[in-house]
Amino acid sequence: MPEKLVDEAHEHHFRVVIYGSARLQEETPEHQRIFRLAKMIGERGFDVVTGGGPGLMEAAMAGHHAGKGDNDSHEIGLQIKLPLEQRDSKHLDVKEEFERFSDRLDTFISLANVVVVAPGGIGTALELFYTWQLVQVKHACKTPIILLGDQWAELIEWVKKWPLKRKLMDEKDLGMIHIVSDCDEAIEVIDEAHAAHLKGGKSACLNIKKYKIKSI
Repeated sequence: MPEKLVDEAHEHHFRVVIYGSARLQEETPEHQRIFRLAKMIGERGFDVVTGGGPGLMEAAMAGHHAGKGDNDSHEIGLQIKLPLEQRDSKHLDVKEEFERFSDRLDTFISLANVVVVAPGGIGTALELFYTWQLVQVKHACKTPIILLGDQWAELIEWVKKWPLKRKLMDEKDLGMIHIVSDCDEAIEVIDEAHAAHLKGGKSACLNIKKYKIKSI
């Protein structure tokens, strides 16, 4: 993990990772929804972590910036080098660029107390399943995974119909998944996770410790 992020991680802020498409722009309802959710996250003083690029990543960073006021929460962007240069978000307190998707994904997990999965394509689906896998096999804490919007319900039905029905996974593996339709439902799950985190105190499970990052 890069040095800046090591320093950031040791501040032990409560952090919400938001995955979502770079292609959904300001005029879309998804962009507006993520802006509103991130604003609520910022108002609570929680950090927000995204891929640091355009689309829903920019919506999250801008919304968080609008909501945080004078509190000490941060917008953290974990960027990836791509053949086609992506525009950075305008609002980034901490940013790091990665050569490999695997290193970037590991860093997302290490920082996450809660994960929100907004609409997206192959990259967003990869992030969802990678996070889910690590929580399933206990390489990461029991991190709530919030699926926001209509896109994901049919996917979870497929999971129930095929892998679950054939006993290729356990019923408990669905326990970490929360399908929500709007920001108010999402923030309820986030608030519950934060309350549980506070209750855990010094013994609270932190992915920065639980997930094996060599430089920590």
